[in-house]
Amino acid sequence: MRWIIPTVNSEAVELLAREGNISPLLARLLYLRGVETPDAVEQFLNPKLSCLHDPLQMTGMKAAVERLEQAIARREKVLIYGDYDVDGTMAVVVLLTALKSLGAQVDAYIPHRLTDGYGMRVPVIEQAAADGVRIILSVDTGIREHEVISRARELGVDTIVTDHHVPEQGGQLPPALAILNPKQAGCVYPEKNLSGVGVAFKLAQALFAELRPGLSEKTIQSYLKIVAIGTIADVVPLAGENRIIARFGLEGLTQPSHPGLKALMDVAGLNGKTPSAGDVAFRIAPRMNAAGRMENARDVIDLFTTSDESVARALSERLNRLNQERQRTEEQILDEVVAMMERNPKHAGRYSLVFAGENWHRGVIGIVAQRAVEKYHRPTLVIGIEDGVGQGSGRSISGFHLLDALTQVSDLFERFGGHAQAAGFTIPAERIGDLASRLEAYARATLSPNNLKPTVRVDAEINLNNITMALYAGLTQLEPFGIGNPAPVFACRGLQIVDAPRILKEKHLKIRVSGGGQSLDALMWRAMGRCPALQWGQRVDAAFTVEKNTYRDRTTLQLILKDVQVSA
Repeated sequence: MRWIIPTVNSEAVELLAREGNISPLLARLLYLRGVETPDAVEQFLNPKLSCLHDPLQMTGMKAAVERLEQAIARREKVLIYGDYDVDGTMAVVVLLTALKSLGAQVDAYIPHRLTDGYGMRVPVIEQAAADGVRIILSVDTGIREHEVISRARELGVDTIVTDHHVPEQGGQLPPALAILNPKQAGCVYPEKNLSGVGVAFKLAQALFAELRPGLSEKTIQSYLKIVAIGTIADVVPLAGENRIIARFGLEGLTQPSHPGLKALMDVAGLNGKTPSAGDVAFRIAPRMNAAGRMENARDVIDLFTTSDESVARALSERLNRLNQERQRTEEQILDEVVAMMERNPKHAGRYSLVFAGENWHRGVIGIVAQRAVEKYHRPTLVIGIEDGVGQGSGRSISGFHLLDALTQVSDLFERFGGHAQAAGFTIPAERIGDLASRLEAYARATLSPNNLKPTVRVDAEINLNNITMALYAGLTQLEPFGIGNPAPVFACRGLQIVDAPRILKEKHLKIRVSGGGQSLDALMWRAMGRCPALQWGQRVDAAFTVEKNTYRDRTTLQLILKDVQVSA
């Protein structure tokens, strides 16, 4: 693994430390994250709810609010057309609860991943129109749904799209009454990286401002708990407005009052603590996603809208069981993918990877694709084949825009969509071979051999004795961590292994290292195949993040290894 250690303007960092009244190391970390002035330091370290942008800056917002206000006054039926991932379900919950509190006649439709697939479907719109629905309100989808929205228009149903995905090349938009998407051409809304639930929240915020002026910050913050879960789960940059959402949302999750949220936090082992963004990403979100992956995401909506504690407990335990089933299924398919790699040595020389298998569960192929990218560092598509049709999901690496790549071979697909790092598609099984060859040609024209080498970005080289509780306290000011604001990675060279390395659960590595008069435990998750064989007494160079570990009422710091190499 290559280490990338960026250089900075040392004079600018010193000035930032002095004028921002922060440590030189914290100043360096902020500077590397684009925070370069004392005012920016204050906004980053101490975000305020008052800094949320005015939702009316978003193109289409005024028309959407006016139409929904009219629908509420006329008691017209509104149908929220959702999505089955965490971002989509949380967007449904935000708008369902907000509109109901404002007196709207509103219900939600949640597609089934295995029977409906991704995106909106004409039969659902036709049934809604037959049931008297006058407004379709899409969340986390809709920006490319020309056929569906045109059909709604023919039936006299108005559509309001709330989405955050990239519009089609050329900027052609579907014929909706209003489209809320900061990525659409001409939209001046300052935050371009909102999640789907973030866009839905801005609509709710605008509706409250119009129909419930003077609504308390406490009410807004109660919504941010839900918005933060979807924002973090959708892996959008946690900077700008998303940082405000995540910071206040996570604070609100410390003492959840809603029965559903409380029950979910309990099965995730998080009740009574302030969860981190990592806790949301790896403990809360997977349990929520399991419903849509393995069965029906409606369970998530029911969990977050019930007021019955016993129902909430039963639903949360069900999500927990589904997540365990998801993990087993994911491991089985990943084992098959690894076996395919090992059986075909030519795969090692490819710039892209395409794997397909009969009856691979569509609900987990996206996670398998991500695991394969982590293991092989290639853009990867994983396809489950059923009855001659392939349902695929892809994940990518830095420098390879996956949606652009699929657009280049769009004639192969029945439908497709996504963004730079993730995408989904439907393809006839007989065309999978063409997809693999054409994607490989595009990858070779786009990527260089260096792109295929995993890298770790190191924020600073430090000595092991610099890693103190005071340093850790300074790092916590930068939270929440995520895309756009990663947890700081440090490097130490020439550390000595002072205990025999241990393998945990047959895949994780634990060592203890010493340097500068201090020794600390160091862990590497899924270490097998990622690091050299290590032994007691060796000198190693390590790149790592710093975490706090509490065990039996004793709190210590530990290193989470990104890479470890035998010292030269």
